[in-house]
Amino acid sequence: MEKRGFRQGKDMSEAIGFDNLRYLDAQSGAIIERVGSFGDKLYLEFGGKLLFDYHAARVLPGYDPNVKIKLLQRLRDQIEIVFCVSAQDVAKGRMRGDFGMTYDLATLKTLDDLKDYDLPTAAVSINRFSGEPAAQQLKQKIEARGVRVYTQGNIEGYPTDVDRIVSDQGYGRNPYIKTSRPIVVITGAGPGSGKMATALSQIFHDHRAGRSSGFAKFETFPIWSLPVDHPVNLAYEAATADLADFNLVDPHHLAAYGSTAVNYNRDVENFPILRAIIERILGAGGQVPHYRSPTDMGVNRAAEGIVDDAIVREAACQEIIRRYFRYRWEHTIGIERKETVDRAAALLQRIKARPEDRPPVRPAREAAQAAERTGKGNEGTYCGAAIVLDSGEMVTGKNSPLMHSGSAAVLNAIKRLAGIPDTIDLLPSVVIHNLTRLKREQLEMEAESLDVSETLIALAISAASNPAAEAGLQALSRLRRCEMHMTHIPTQGDQVGLRRLGIHLTTDAQMTPGGYFLR
Repeated sequence: MEKRGFRQGKDMSEAIGFDNLRYLDAQSGAIIERVGSFGDKLYLEFGGKLLFDYHAARVLPGYDPNVKIKLLQRLRDQIEIVFCVSAQDVAKGRMRGDFGMTYDLATLKTLDDLKDYDLPTAAVSINRFSGEPAAQQLKQKIEARGVRVYTQGNIEGYPTDVDRIVSDQGYGRNPYIKTSRPIVVITGAGPGSGKMATALSQIFHDHRAGRSSGFAKFETFPIWSLPVDHPVNLAYEAATADLADFNLVDPHHLAAYGSTAVNYNRDVENFPILRAIIERILGAGGQVPHYRSPTDMGVNRAAEGIVDDAIVREAACQEIIRRYFRYRWEHTIGIERKETVDRAAALLQRIKARPEDRPPVRPAREAAQAAERTGKGNEGTYCGAAIVLDSGEMVTGKNSPLMHSGSAAVLNAIKRLAGIPDTIDLLPSVVIHNLTRLKREQLEMEAESLDVSETLIALAISAASNPAAEAGLQALSRLRRCEMHMTHIPTQGDQVGLRRLGIHLTTDAQMTPGGYFLR
């Protein structure tokens, strides 16, 4: 079993490139400073994920996926939160891939999480609402939790018809969301939730009522003070390749200040319209026209937390490769366009990387080849999987008539972590055979071999009478954030099990029976 780490030779367990405390100090200070730029209230749009930001954690090793929550806890006495969700996304059953759940369930989960963290939620705004039954059901569920819900409809001509937007027929038709604290964090279920429109609508109503308020954006990526081609910023492009986003030097900032700052295309393209809306609301002498560029609007101090640029660069390159595999997988099962895969492939060329630079890729393919040589696959399909442990060690698994390759790799990994010899079985043969017989004879399932979810259940049952299985069960938590690659599309049971273990999975997306489920 070979030992691999990052290309600069460091083990993954040593790869800390980001200091959360430094970041928290810089970011909280910048927000407080920005509040002071306005009178009574700052509407702070939170881009990206408020909780469980695993993209940032992968790109910035050491980054706490919930560091934004810790930031808000620092400011607890000054903030309240407005959560946005699009009624159209709810009606379409749009999924959040990180949670593996629809936007309505993700909304409810986030509200519960905020309550657990003792962070005040002022309201939920269901935007682009036109009476969708699914959105109305969500509204009832939220109100049953004791949270106020507001609905806002579409504005005809948004966002280009400034005259209509800033009028009684535009923002004037939206209800005013009552808040009482100086910082209102506006976050949402995902892109297109209507966060900015909600913030600007609030400013419109404040101004009409003689209240002073302002707007700012909190985006982690792209990091404005890093070069446009820095891998961290390119990893943002990879994460949004399906939206065709790309980074560029902010031309408004360059023209205004003669200095370089990085932003992304939609913010740059929309800035003149956004500025026109804000100026129309407040008048040419208002409090926001000092924003001379979209970069000016941002409150982003992520660069302050980077303590090892080499580690961060390597992690970002690995994330770009992950995204490439993800889009290939999605394209194979028909839910992503080829143009997205091509954009991700172009980003690989920009960082001079190949898919095989992801450490577990070659070992997984070699495991599949080994299964084929021995003829011990399942129904003529030979699959391989590989996991990189925190130590940098590589563990592989291949499929068999009794077990999926991912299941074999997980069991081999926890045996290595628990110091259990390869000759000791974690699952008694009688347990495996009874499960496969149940699937075949009683449940009439085509695939008899155990997927990852089924294997984990079998492991838990075996732990009651098998000390080795109990030791393996205790080692499962050490697989969180480990890297894994599979040659074939994992089944639903594989994906659910690996997601719950917190393993970062990629695949070559070769077809297997039942391997079409993605989220």
